[in-house]
Amino acid sequence: MTIRAIRGAITLDRDERDHLHARTTELVEAIMRENALTTDQLVSVLFTCTPDIVSDFPAAAARELGLGAVPLMCAQEMAVPGALPRVVRVMMHVDVDRAREDIVHIYLHGAVALRRDLAQ
Repeated sequence: MTIRAIRGAITLDRDERDHLHARTTELVEAIMRENALTTDQLVSVLFTCTPDIVSDFPAAAARELGLGAVPLMCAQEMAVPGALPRVVRVMMHVDVDRAREDIVHIYLHGAVALRRDLAQ
């Protein structure tokens, strides 16, 4: 068994529950698709949000996607002055037999600015 971590992030246009769920779903589905993952390969998922996101937990959207049996956790990012606003970040721990350099990290919408070196 090889555990790899997959990073990703997405920005919100507004802090609204339905929008947060839609964007979280978009991010999780993109990571799963681009890395050809099944739910059974997920070990755990950590979500963080910038302090300006308070409408709901990204994990709630992940549970709606069928990840209820996967350990999910949410936390708040540091409030760094000048940081990109309304960002949901994710770190997925997955069980895959794949080299670290073959993992596809996903940065969507305004979050591309966070890691231009990794964004698709």
